[in-house]
Amino acid sequence: MNTLLRRHDVVIMGGGLAGLTLALQLKRRFDDIDVVVLERRTHPVPHATHKVGESSVEIGAHYFDTVLGLKPHMHGAQLRKFGFRFFFSEGRRDIDQVTEIGASRYLSVPSYQIDRGIFENYLAEEAARHGVNFIDSALVGQIELATDARALHRLRWSQDGVTHVIESRWLIDACGRAGMLKRKLGLAQPNAHDCNAVWFRIGDRITIDDWSDDPAWRARCNPQARWLSTNHLVGAGYWVWLIPLASGSHSVGIVADPRLHPLDTIDTFDKAMQWFQTYQPRLYDELDGKRHLLQDFAFFRNFSYGCKQVFSGQRWALTGEAGLFLDPFYSPGSDFIAMSNTYITDLVAHDRAGHALEARAQLYDQIYHSFYESTLALYTDQYPLFGDPVVLPVKVLWDYTYYWGVLSQIFFHRRLTDLALLGSVRDELQHCQHLNFAVQDFLRAWSGVSDKRNAAVMHDQAALPWFAELNRSLNDDLDDDAFKARVRASTAQLGALAREILERATGDHPDLEGTALRALLAEEPAAPRAAGAAAEDMLFAAV
Repeated sequence: MNTLLRRHDVVIMGGGLAGLTLALQLKRRFDDIDVVVLERRTHPVPHATHKVGESSVEIGAHYFDTVLGLKPHMHGAQLRKFGFRFFFSEGRRDIDQVTEIGASRYLSVPSYQIDRGIFENYLAEEAARHGVNFIDSALVGQIELATDARALHRLRWSQDGVTHVIESRWLIDACGRAGMLKRKLGLAQPNAHDCNAVWFRIGDRITIDDWSDDPAWRARCNPQARWLSTNHLVGAGYWVWLIPLASGSHSVGIVADPRLHPLDTIDTFDKAMQWFQTYQPRLYDELDGKRHLLQDFAFFRNFSYGCKQVFSGQRWALTGEAGLFLDPFYSPGSDFIAMSNTYITDLVAHDRAGHALEARAQLYDQIYHSFYESTLALYTDQYPLFGDPVVLPVKVLWDYTYYWGVLSQIFFHRRLTDLALLGSVRDELQHCQHLNFAVQDFLRAWSGVSDKRNAAVMHDQAALPWFAELNRSLNDDLDDDAFKARVRASTAQLGALAREILERATGDHPDLEGTALRALLAEEPAAPRAAGAAAEDMLFAAV
């Protein structure tokens, strides 16, 4: 049975995080836009056991609470994250006697731990309140893409045995790894990052603060709430995540390089528990008596992938995991949703204004893929050094500085779609990208010779004034000239940090070459250092 043909401005296939936030962003930009969201799942979805991807970082958090205006929900129904935290606890139960990386206090810009079930149910209700036609239990079938600028896309979808045919000017694939447009157009693209993940939810709180009764260790943090962090238990070739959820459950995951920890050693709950008993015994102790509280278990093999194209001047686009996916380390998933949705919204705006789209869509696609390549470099072949208590703290500092100093500045200061302004700082942005590639290579080399000393020390990010100021600077309101000055200062700051990394590593290991890094530093453009940056001692004190 078919119903009458209906026409819409935008049809979004997929009503998860990416699709619903895009629908809200479009409605906030255009009151009169006609948006339909087709979601396969039946709503409301279950809490806690819904989807992985609970931790957000600054770009995604800013997108949710400020760009989309969801701050009351984020503050009232989700948990504010106490930053990232890392423990070099492999084979150890004495968590207070290993190296810890993390902030002793909250920094200025918030991020959140998100129960995806609670959030996506809320987003569906919020979208409907704003006039989005949200349809659940909808199965998308045949897709016919428009062949010219005047034609409309057409697709068939069914619900409760009834087939519907609709047309739309814009068609967005937000259906996750199913990647309907990606498959149809042959856009799948592998990358060099081969990694696997398993995860599950336990219906109880895992309070890592209780793993030690040492008052001095507990007092390192104010508040004494390490459990609110995204806690990473790290070792060579893997990391374990501990993420609290507002529902009262806790998310636990293992992400591992298969060359060091094959998937078939962790791909069931019982295997994962045996693995914890060997590699993270204190977590095993915590979970062993809670086996009956297991809520779900799932895994992804080779989870990271690219996409040949995500934005098209032919009025289609991919967002979220329908397009590309990097790695859960540093939680960039919601960041890339924020960026792709912002690009799509701007393309729709130009289309509604009657402007040609092809050149702009191509440039947005190039910039988005540049962000992808820069971020992918943080992960590719880097998992072996995750167990290095000497090098990983330096890598974390570098990775944050690149993220807050470049990508976050562009997004927070609303320059993502300002092609002219980005073009004016293109040389600086390219230099930062090349510097990042060189530093990542150098960190790998350094870890190959480091002594990996696991001292009982906390590397406190909040105790580095320049680092805390870089985070705070995201809250500034910059005009065009100030933004260009900020990018140039960030470039200088990254250069100064790279130079100190080079000096620290070669001071301990004179045989380390660092030829590519030295060459880049020699050609670094002169610029003032970012506000708050010291002339020296940007790194944690050597142990």
